[in-house]
Amino acid sequence: MNSPLLRLSASNSDLEGILKLQQANLLENLDKTSIEKEGFVRVKHSLEDLQTLQKEEGHVIAVAENKVAAYILAMTKESRDKIPMLLPMFEQFDSLVYQGKAIATYDYMAVGQVCVGKEFRGLGLFKQAYDAYRHFFKDKYKFAITEISLNNTRSLRAHEKIGFKTIHTFKDQYEEWAIVLWDWKI
Repeated sequence: MNSPLLRLSASNSDLEGILKLQQANLLENLDKTSIEKEGFVRVKHSLEDLQTLQKEEGHVIAVAENKVAAYILAMTKESRDKIPMLLPMFEQFDSLVYQGKAIATYDYMAVGQVCVGKEFRGLGLFKQAYDAYRHFFKDKYKFAITEISLNNTRSLRAHEKIGFKTIHTFKDQYEEWAIVLWDWKI
């Protein structure tokens, strides 16, 4: 298998590839064993959602064998009002302080979702994709921030290995979450 090519999404075909991989890894489509062992993604996006986000910044994708093997969705603060389901996450970020300043005062990238295709797991692609994410965005943004379900232990551990630190935890109507931040300027 050739090494996947990491780049920013640029076409509807790229976005459709993201949606196909997302569908295969949605919590609602997985059994309990897969959820515990492999992790999951919770939010289901539409093509229109991804197109809206892509107008601000492209999403990082890994392409192998003419399909999206992995992706990291890119969201800016400007994304907050464009997709209503994202607003609660941004409101959580707004309530927090990092290094003595309100998070809302920083230029940051919000990681919308991360997924690596099952056949590409364990090959270092998660780290490679995040290295590309940092490369593409570190000159414009101070850090990446996201929230991860505490039930998704695989994802939480993988993010910690990359360099994300938990800065806050909270509980919503579904479950408990960790807000994690990866400071690119440290």
